[in-house]
Amino acid sequence: MGQILDKVQGKEWRQRQIRKITDKVFDRFKNEQGRANLTFEDLYIAVLLVFNDINKRLPGPHFDPPSKEQVRALMQECDINLDGELNREEFVKFIQQLTKDTFITVSQGLIITLAVAPTVALVTKRTTEGVPGIGKVVQKLPNSVYASLVTLAIVLFQKAAALKD
Repeated sequence: MGQILDKVQGKEWRQRQIRKITDKVFDRFKNEQGRANLTFEDLYIAVLLVFNDINKRLPGPHFDPPSKEQVRALMQECDINLDGELNREEFVKFIQQLTKDTFITVSQGLIITLAVAPTVALVTKRTTEGVPGIGKVVQKLPNSVYASLVTLAIVLFQKAAALKD
């Protein structure tokens, strides 16, 4: 479980995830448009695609994309060479700034799930004693295995609920 928390909390993990998403989106526009840079129209569509990927792939609440005005303002901040377009590196910087709060929210949700679920599992383990069939099996399981199974079940339940939305 420590490895999972390291991945979630690690800055490198977040940067790798952002880089994968930005490279995929940037390459899509580069191939379709035949241009090396993104215009504002391309950028806004790219932002919608990035937030669609974030909402599909990351656990947690639904994240609404920013407005066109917010995108335009952030684009001006990230356009280092002031050509009115974003190249690949400017686009990565743009998306990092745009999604930093999103990743913090997702990370906090995962940490809470991964810390609270095992505690709840261990506290409620005794309540299963009276359940016919299941109670004896649960009591024979080591606490660490039981806590891991309950945590896994909660994470899967959260993912299933997120897919419904």
